[in-house]
Amino acid sequence: MSEATTYCATGRRKTSVARVWVTPGTGKITVNNKNFEDYIPTVTLQNSVLEPFQKSNLTNKFDVTVVAKGGGMTGQVDAIRLGISRALCAYDEDLRPALKEAGLMRRDPRQKERKKYGQPGARKKFQFSKR
Repeated sequence: MSEATTYCATGRRKTSVARVWVTPGTGKITVNNKNFEDYIPTVTLQNSVLEPFQKSNLTNKFDVTVVAKGGGMTGQVDAIRLGISRALCAYDEDLRPALKEAGLMRRDPRQKERKKYGQPGARKKFQFSKR
């Protein structure tokens, strides 16, 4: 665990993909070349991004650079959170039980169900007319 090492990981949710690089530093988080407070609009979502650091007691110990693509804001935030958790586990494997207990090491597998032919959506049917 040398101090100049960069730990990288990937997080995904729905159609969002976040590539995360974690480097020892002062706690600066950059998402798509913007400060994360500017990129992520609400305090709830911002706290969600910081959760892996809070659960592992490493707040303001790492600089994080993120490239997030696809999906919406909530999907990207959850992808970033998973990426940060995986990168912290690469930094120190002893953090894994605490992060796992908090539910941060699990990828949310839910995807949008595809639309089927012969109906207007995934499950919805066209209106039935008896006469």
